[in-house]
Amino acid sequence: MLHGTTKSLAGQEVDLTRYQGQVLLIVNVASECGYTPQYKGLQALYEKYGPSGFRVLGFPCNQFGRQEPGTSEQIAQFCQKNYGVTFDMFEKVDVNGANQCDLYRYLTSPATNAKYAGPIQWNFEKFLIARDGTVVARFGSSVAPESKSLLESLEHELKRPS
Repeated sequence: MLHGTTKSLAGQEVDLTRYQGQVLLIVNVASECGYTPQYKGLQALYEKYGPSGFRVLGFPCNQFGRQEPGTSEQIAQFCQKNYGVTFDMFEKVDVNGANQCDLYRYLTSPATNAKYAGPIQWNFEKFLIARDGTVVARFGSSVAPESKSLLESLEHELKRPS
């Protein structure tokens, strides 16, 4: 179950329990990565499935090749200008290491789901979260948002009762 708070790109405290009952795709993102064009696919997923109770949560991270050097304001402007991002974006976090944020500690913990545990390898790794807050799938950076495997998992979760 997701709990705790984090800050939006606008600097506002966000209680993660607000997403309870929704299917989530949590992604560590970066503006200067070869996978950055995935923002387009993530936005398309959000637009298509949002009315069915789906949310994309983007967490900028500068831990991989320093590919997210910008400030929160710069990240927001980049995402809006280049990809029309309207899904929820948050302040930059560490997804690995000593300063790993609580959310990613939860997502990568063997206690949460041993099948999907382990450190984040690169930008644009994706965790699919069921309506009850459990981690039900993890997709590597090279798995595009519009890939068959991701879409099938997402649609399966959206059909499940809450």
